[in-house]
Amino acid sequence: DSGGLQEEAPALDKPVLVLRRETERQEGVEAGTLILAGGEEEEVYNSAKRLLVDRSYYAATSSSSNPYGDGKSAARIISCIGKEWGL
Repeated sequence: DSGGLQEEAPALDKPVLVLRRETERQEGVEAGTLILAGGEEEEVYNSAKRLLVDRSYYAATSSSSNPYGDGKSAARIISCIGKEWGL
């Protein structure tokens, strides 16, 4: 449930079970890429089981829009620099 994984997994189209009741990355929860599974054994088990068994739920959480970006920032930066330099 590290912050880095919470931000990186959506770029790989993978849902994230956060084993806490709260996260500082609330935008991921709102986007559907992060699932707050709590910390109790039964809550974690049920959340993991749903991802593993319910294919439509897994598909929905893994294909949610990534709130941390679309992975195209480098291309945009290069384009801006090229325009500035007349390339």
